[in-house]
Amino acid sequence: MRFVARTLRGLEHVVAAEIGAVERIGHRQVWFEAAGPPELTCADDLFAVGVEVAGIGRGRESLRRLASAAAVVRKPWDAEGFVDVSASFLGRRDFHRHDVEDAVGPVLAGVCGLPYASRRGGAVPPGGVSWRVTIEDDRALIAVRLAERPLHRRAWRVVTRPGALHPPLAAALARLAGPGVLLDPCCGVGTIAVEAGARAIGADRDAAAVAAARVNGPGGRWVVADAGALPLDAGSVDVVATNPPWGRTVAPAGLLSARPHRFWRELRRVVRPGGRVVLLLPPDVRPALDVVRRAPVRVAGALVEIVEAVV
Repeated sequence: MRFVARTLRGLEHVVAAEIGAVERIGHRQVWFEAAGPPELTCADDLFAVGVEVAGIGRGRESLRRLASAAAVVRKPWDAEGFVDVSASFLGRRDFHRHDVEDAVGPVLAGVCGLPYASRRGGAVPPGGVSWRVTIEDDRALIAVRLAERPLHRRAWRVVTRPGALHPPLAAALARLAGPGVLLDPCCGVGTIAVEAGARAIGADRDAAAVAAARVNGPGGRWVVADAGALPLDAGSVDVVATNPPWGRTVAPAGLLSARPHRFWRELRRVVRPGGRVVLLLPPDVRPALDVVRRAPVRVAGALVEIVEAVV
């Protein structure tokens, strides 16, 4: 069975590594074959390939070509409810994404024997058979989501706050950090630590954030502490994965507001020699660590970087 995993821009190779053997990697997409849908943590969503279409140009005549292709897909299962379609494309076109959705949506609804719910008037309710159309260069993909909801919507996330990290991105940071005891010194509602599992320690100076993290990750190791003065022994953690507060969404507070250099000093102190640090940073922030790799990633349209370093 052929699948395509949707990713944040910049995480395609992380998702490919999580999958293993892949067919190809494209813009926010990783193609692969498997006997059944795998459990993925770093992907935003997962779809089964319905049909691929070549010859998709800029003009509106491409909408008819997409509709014709949609007519040959197989009914995925005996579903109830309705059919909804979400579309996206790269480059300039003479049509809107809603035009694509409304071109193929009624056709796919006919294949499934269900009514069509258009997104042109706004978001559709959950519970439908969700199809995805992506157009890159002159090729289009029509695929169907097998799960009831996107992979990035985690059941564990009960409480959220401004600046809470996107769960697949958090999972990718934890994966890049590698094995061993993991520390997130700016844990917020606990996203990275929850995604990392039992090996993680989450710390934050905001007691309300730590309380939210305890709700999201009951049984986890949580501590109220300033990232500039961590209550941990020297060399007591193997890796750090975190999204530091550099004043974009969440302003630095406590010791870091006046002395941000203490953040780097504490990382060097608590991470064992040769340990790894993976940070999510704005491109203009230069970490005071031995950087191994910087990789750009788009989060909600904003450009940030995954920075991998050693201590």
